[in-house]
Amino acid sequence: MNDNIINTIICGDCLPIMRDMPDDSVDLVLTDPPYGIGEDGGRFRGRKGDGIRVLPKGNWDNEPPPKEVFDEIQRVSKNQVIWGGNYFTDKLPVSRGWLYWDKLMGGDFSDGELAWTSFDTVLKKFTLCNKMGGRVHPAQKPVCLGEWILERFTKPGDSILDTHSGSGSFCVAAKRLGRNYIGIDIIEEYCQIARDRLAAEEAGLTVKEMKKGQKGLFER
Repeated sequence: MNDNIINTIICGDCLPIMRDMPDDSVDLVLTDPPYGIGEDGGRFRGRKGDGIRVLPKGNWDNEPPPKEVFDEIQRVSKNQVIWGGNYFTDKLPVSRGWLYWDKLMGGDFSDGELAWTSFDTVLKKFTLCNKMGGRVHPAQKPVCLGEWILERFTKPGDSILDTHSGSGSFCVAAKRLGRNYIGIDIIEEYCQIARDRLAAEEAGLTVKEMKKGQKGLFER
């Protein structure tokens, strides 16, 4: 695999990018593809939390990935955790190892979400962590969810691929835990948000603090 894509966020279609990757070239795919359920409402518009601009939802969830994407995910990775797997049962093998995220809240989405996994293990349950931070993507998963998964199914130095990385929560979790990451998203604005979050993580700052510092430099 090209080392130049390790620990980067790539803007593009994940399918042709994965087709250039060797078999079993990453240890884990951890991703949250669009489910194709057409949720609408744009309830995360405006600004929120960390001072990051929240993008309109639009039709981001109208089209689920084709089966070829899931075939490639399984080819390029040794193991997989795919959120919303219950929406993709016609595109994935039967799994005995589901994860359940209990959000303990109501709202426009369900109170809990399921992830399909390649692991032969009993159902594991994650309860929402107390602090989610500023949400910047309509389907953003909290960093602590990514950490919970990576601590159980990977080790330091492993490589993690997120084929639908959005604002980069799983990549931030990987960086925080000493795993290598590759994030792919087709929307440039989300890619830039993910890069900003990763840069802030490297600096030990929030995105808001980092941008405030950059602004101060230009004003000197």
